Amino acid sequence: MKGQPRRVVVVGAGVVGLSCAWFLQEHGAEVTVLERSEVGAGASWGNAGYLVPAMVSPLAEPALLREGVRSLLTPGSPVSVTGRPSAVKVAFLAGFARNATVSRWRRGMAALGPLAMEGLGAFDELANGGVAAEVHERTFRIGFTAGQDTAGFEHEFAHARASGQEVSYRISAGYEAPFSDQVARVLHLEGQRFVAPGAFLDALAEAVHERGGEIVTDVQARSIGFGPGGPRVDTWAGPPHRADAVVLATGAWLPELGRRLGVRVPVQAGRGYSCSIRLAEPLTGPVYLPGARVTLTPYGDRVRVAGTMEIADRDAPFDGRRLDAILRSIRPLIDGADWEDVREPWVGPRPLTPDGLPVIGATKVAGVHVAGGHGMWGVTLGPVTGKLLARQIMCGTGASELTPFDPLRRLR
Repeated sequence: MKGQPRRVVVVGAGVVGLSCAWFLQEHGAEVTVLERSEVGAGASWGNAGYLVPAMVSPLAEPALLREGVRSLLTPGSPVSVTGRPSAVKVAFLAGFARNATVSRWRRGMAALGPLAMEGLGAFDELANGGVAAEVHERTFRIGFTAGQDTAGFEHEFAHARASGQEVSYRISAGYEAPFSDQVARVLHLEGQRFVAPGAFLDALAEAVHERGGEIVTDVQARSIGFGPGGPRVDTWAGPPHRADAVVLATGAWLPELGRRLGVRVPVQAGRGYSCSIRLAEPLTGPVYLPGARVTLTPYGDRVRVAGTMEIADRDAPFDGRRLDAILRSIRPLIDGADWEDVREPWVGPRPLTPDGLPVIGATKVAGVHVAGGHGMWGVTLGPVTGKLLARQIMCGTGASELTPFDPLRRLR
């Protein structure tokens, strides 16, 4: 392919795919977005919605590995493996274990640092460019019970500062709403943000559409190929979609097409669950309970509760026991909640990689690119991923920030 691409097809209408589409339009591309279901139907819609660049880190880290070994098969554990064993799961867990070392975690933090530092700025560009979604700036509060240590978070914040972020926090005694008296200390992380993910995705999709983009739902990509006219996306129904460039942003479904494109990095579903509850006092900003690995985020006049990491088949049915376990784990830590008024139960498959780093960039097929594998940070890093990849595609020059995330890299 010679010259700047004019037509680009994006496969996947989650936050990463729609961000890619919007920033491609910024460079003048004509964009079509193909989605196998509905906008945000994967991991994007029901997540916690917090934008906390200071906490962006590789999931593969020694503390989680130690916790996982003890709890992988324990019912109700925040981290677990469910369903029948498979070669894919075993290979992913083995790769995760190899990468959960201090030295590799530090390299991962250094790689993610530039993306995290630019993350909120990319949201500002979307807002200034007409994406009509509310992004709220609030203090992010982390509640610790007696005996829990803040050192791990402070260590992460030191690495975030080293990458260039401005990180400001303070630690106070507990005893503040919505925490119960079992929360002894609270870490207040300043300058972070949150969104309602569903409303944000709707606004982003509407902006792409209003600028001339086409969003086609209920169409599943079957294969991606390359011919005399450039790359094409074949679907299970209808004619192929031809383009000058293609972006594959299908989240936990990336391996289906990615393997044929030379993408060596495995992507495994790490399913998260959420619901909404009501609190006696309104919640003004996100709250995190690290012992339970559960987040509470303002959600209209309610609160969204999100958590757990379930290594499972991406299309496995909703398991109400997982959601019940989340609610049980935080019940002693939160005051003023109506535990009988539980609404909007949801499960979504986060796309995980063994080294905790996303896959962003060109594949072995000319004109075909991938963007995915962000784990828990798809909302925080989705817009900046779209910005950098769109610039790389449309300008033909590599973005140095994306070098560590080469989709063709070999994992150690």
